[in-house]
Amino acid sequence: MIKIFSLLIPLVLSLSLSACSAPKTPQTGLNIVASTTIVGDVVSQIGGSHVQLTVLYPVGADPHTFEPRPQDVAAIANAQILFLNGLELEHALQPVIDANATGKVVKVSDGVEVLPFSGSKAAGQNLSTADPHTWMDPNMVKVWVNNIEAALSSQDPTNAKEYAANAANYLTQLGDLDSWIQTEVAKIPIENRKLVTDHENLGYFIHRYDFKLVGLVVDSLSSGASPSAQDLAKLEDLIKQQGVKAIFIGSTINPNLTDQVASDTGTKVITINTESLGVTGSDTATYIQFMQKLVTTIVDGLK
Repeated sequence: MIKIFSLLIPLVLSLSLSACSAPKTPQTGLNIVASTTIVGDVVSQIGGSHVQLTVLYPVGADPHTFEPRPQDVAAIANAQILFLNGLELEHALQPVIDANATGKVVKVSDGVEVLPFSGSKAAGQNLSTADPHTWMDPNMVKVWVNNIEAALSSQDPTNAKEYAANAANYLTQLGDLDSWIQTEVAKIPIENRKLVTDHENLGYFIHRYDFKLVGLVVDSLSSGASPSAQDLAKLEDLIKQQGVKAIFIGSTINPNLTDQVASDTGTKVITINTESLGVTGSDTATYIQFMQKLVTTIVDGLK
């Protein structure tokens, strides 16, 4: 009996070790990469549990100045679908994409009725003359939704009905968001709907909700450009002449120039999130929350 027991011990240990070292169940779902947190959130709303999503830009990153890291290169190389905003927002990533992407590349803004960029310095930076900040109007994001649903369904036709249902539900939410924004904006007297921002990032919002862009601290699509002293002096004159109540600056932007203009004109500076969602659990963790916070901040600042 003792001899039999002694023979069983190695067998039990062997089975136990085999169980401990057994490989984990592989992840299921499409391997998806999105460039920005905003694109990533919309993809997740449509893809649901059928996608394994990697977002390249960290929370708080400025897409105009983001520099890809080694892990970003690996993620791009392994993605079955890479979702970009498009309109050259990710121009810093393009060489990495061209050299490493093996899956389908989808620009979610394709088909959007783009607004021209009115800034004078786009050509000098080799940037598109179309404004890439299409997410500032929920109606433009509806185009995103259709592009995302089509790409996911093409790659994974088995779950196409679920992608379609998720898309339809999210389109309804975007319509509700647009209606809510119009109601909130109506609280601002029309003579106060004047905006000054750090760079050109609210064009679609201004166009949709009947605001006037008085001027830009940086007359450029890129937040990294530098204005001249003459440009700043001209802006300060406009702010004084038109009685602008506030200057809105993105949370990813160095505030030094804006603070200078505000000090010279006696205007308040208000920080807004324009390029990135917040961390999970924050009041800007999703695109819809992001827009609600943005609108509330603008309305409170201009009433």
